[in-house]
Amino acid sequence: MTQLFGICGSLRATSNNRMLLNQAAQIFAPNSFEIGDIDLPLYNGDVEDAQGIPAAVQTLANQIAAADAVIISTPEYNKSISGALKNALDWVSRTKDNPWAGKPVAIMSAAAGRAGGERAQSALRLCMVPFRPRIIQGPEMLLAGCMDAFDDAGVLATDAYRKMLQGLMDALKDELARPA
Repeated sequence: MTQLFGICGSLRATSNNRMLLNQAAQIFAPNSFEIGDIDLPLYNGDVEDAQGIPAAVQTLANQIAAADAVIISTPEYNKSISGALKNALDWVSRTKDNPWAGKPVAIMSAAAGRAGGERAQSALRLCMVPFRPRIIQGPEMLLAGCMDAFDDAGVLATDAYRKMLQGLMDALKDELARPA
């Protein structure tokens, strides 16, 4: 029974990155899939010292730990990942143990620009290094011009992008099948 967990770097309920995660999950076809909530309070060490880890942060860390594999889709905001995604990574890094260690992770992006979020993916990979996940190195899923990439039902509208996403999900399945 494969549990796939998704993290969307955009807080918008109807974001293109959320649609991309849902498309990836359909292609991957896990036994279960859910997208985590990263709408968290800003990380503040004083708050952590006074109140501990917020329940929503611990829930996110537990979901990552329980998953067999994780997919992350990030928009590109000012040449990097969203503040919400960076904040979530910072908070999860403060939880007990490391839910990311050895976890197969596929990164993708949907962005309005012609590079499809390439810089955001590079920044995300850099942010993930301390956690020691097994990040899939390719094929890259860089969805450019994302505003026109989905049909009215939220399905990727071009074969080229569906093939890219299929390749990334196949690589994630292969990594998941490898011994840790």
